[in-house]
Amino acid sequence: MATKEQQDIDPFTAMESLRAALADAGIVLPSMSVDAASPQLRLVELGRVRADVAARLAQALRHGGRE
Repeated sequence: MATKEQQDIDPFTAMESLRAALADAGIVLPSMSVDAASPQLRLVELGRVRADVAARLAQALRHGGRE
């Protein structure tokens, strides 16, 4: 069950925040969107990415966003 804090987060704001943070690391997830099929869940769909982008994302996470 989601906490009150999790329920208060706007999925569009969360998506744009994530998009900006990824861009700072040189990563683009072109298919990222808000899942309109289940608005009550406030899901952000990350979409499909090429293997090299997934590897760069993993590397960025391991290094705290610093490459």
